[in-house]
Amino acid sequence: MRVRPLSFEVLVEDLADRLASRESDKNLRVAVDGADAADPARLADALVDPLRVRGRPAVRVGTRDFLRPASVRLEFGRTNPDSFYEGWFDEAGLIREVLAPAGPDGSGRIVERLWDATADRAARQPYRQLPATAIVLVSGPLLLGSGLPFDYSVHLELSRAALSRRTPPEAAWTLPAYHRYTAEVAPETIADVVVRLDDPKRPALVVSDW
Repeated sequence: MRVRPLSFEVLVEDLADRLASRESDKNLRVAVDGADAADPARLADALVDPLRVRGRPAVRVGTRDFLRPASVRLEFGRTNPDSFYEGWFDEAGLIREVLAPAGPDGSGRIVERLWDATADRAARQPYRQLPATAIVLVSGPLLLGSGLPFDYSVHLELSRAALSRRTPPEAAWTLPAYHRYTAEVAPETIADVVVRLDDPKRPALVVSDW
């Protein structure tokens, strides 16, 4: 295992090369996993154009569009870390509407948004047909270790101090959930690529296949 400091721009190009070279004849389901403080959506968004240039159309999905209804999600209060860890995200819906259809035996018809959390109702997003070689980039927290069928995964790692420092006060109640995830799942041991992001301007790439 090696750790290589690099800029965000170089990180994006490196990851795009890695993803574009994998399973080029079929769809690829990729997790970009990280706490909100690590902003996994930023990295996933940044990969779209570089992948397109490399001939791999990319589709973006965020787990914030796959929340469970508020009546279920907030049953034990709005700031319950155990509920956040175990019951906020509709993993069954994500599998049914995105990961299974994008898989080897799937139809290729996916829904990019399932739930409108602001209105607390179904998003009514139309289905779209994936191109045959699309890369589906799913960003969000707590994506690894629960059996979600990803083909490749990137984990954005923050030290405990950095996670606390970069989490806004109003979201500090989520910190125990992230600590539990680190302790129980150890996502850095599962992911294909780990990116250390204590300093967002100076990421460091940790790759297990080196």
